Amino acid sequence: MIQLSNCWYRHCPWLLLLTPFSMLYRVGAGLRRLAYRLGLFRSGQVSVPVIVVGNITVGGTGKTPLVIRLVSLLRENGYSPGVVLRGYKGADSHQAAMVGAESEPGRVGDEAVLIAGRCHCPVAVGRDRVAAARLLLERTDAVNIILSDDGLQHYALPRDLEVVVIDGERRFGNGFCLPAGPLREPPDRLKEVDLVVANEGRPVQGEYLMSLIPEHARSVAEPSRSRPLTSFTGRKVHATAGIGNPGRFFQLLAEAGLDFCEHPFPDHHPFQAGDLDFPHDEPVLMTEKDAVKCREFASGRLWYVPVEARLPESFDDRFLELLRARTGPPDPARPS
Repeated sequence: MIQLSNCWYRHCPWLLLLTPFSMLYRVGAGLRRLAYRLGLFRSGQVSVPVIVVGNITVGGTGKTPLVIRLVSLLRENGYSPGVVLRGYKGADSHQAAMVGAESEPGRVGDEAVLIAGRCHCPVAVGRDRVAAARLLLERTDAVNIILSDDGLQHYALPRDLEVVVIDGERRFGNGFCLPAGPLREPPDRLKEVDLVVANEGRPVQGEYLMSLIPEHARSVAEPSRSRPLTSFTGRKVHATAGIGNPGRFFQLLAEAGLDFCEHPFPDHHPFQAGDLDFPHDEPVLMTEKDAVKCREFASGRLWYVPVEARLPESFDDRFLELLRARTGPPDPARPS
């Protein structure tokens, strides 16, 4: 999968052989969306406003850090948010399930556990996002708005606001839909969403630039232990990433001045102790999403690097303006 993803962004000529399948995929995606617009398929009902944070490409673009930031922004403005996800690669994702910070990533998905731990808000997973949202509302009366991490193409889930995150550096690769390219939907879909966020790179007109700022590294075995990322300079370290775009994590470490050996893994890789048994005793740095899957076997050499999503104040203002225009003030019937 890593090799195929690299080809999407390197314009490998052999991918032209897959373009007939890409055309079929694009037509199918368009017909499905049209069916929802015409009412042939109907979205479910959720009793609180729903915000979808998604993308139009396969792989990580930075949705989860943005969701974490939006949870904080909503709280600061009188809302009490909950989060729903698919729970990708989780054994329990076929049915709706609640998630806590101590849940098993192998059962509910790594991103769900990360969000539950960072946001301290109700989180639910399920392939059926409507069922997950309803479960969230059944289990707690303290949620008056729901954020969906991913799910832009899950049209069964109603939405009041759509926020799309794109990779500001890789953009849309070769411009083809799956399987010849990375697109889930054509770029024209961006004209219909409410806000477009470019993760790093150079945003075009109408896009908001998001930067992921590294925080102090934390011990996977003892998260209360932390040290500045710069404290790893001056020696060789190992860096591993099982995310949609491992290169982004490696670039972050390089910009911090670290000298490291890269160990990329597929997105959502189910890490085992042997995967990180690198030679010598150098520290191993990883993403926070990967760290939640390594807690049970973590040694003292494993460290993860949390990141904070930063956007311009104009994004916050526009986001809140659109939300209030669509949904009004927070529902007082569900306390914040």
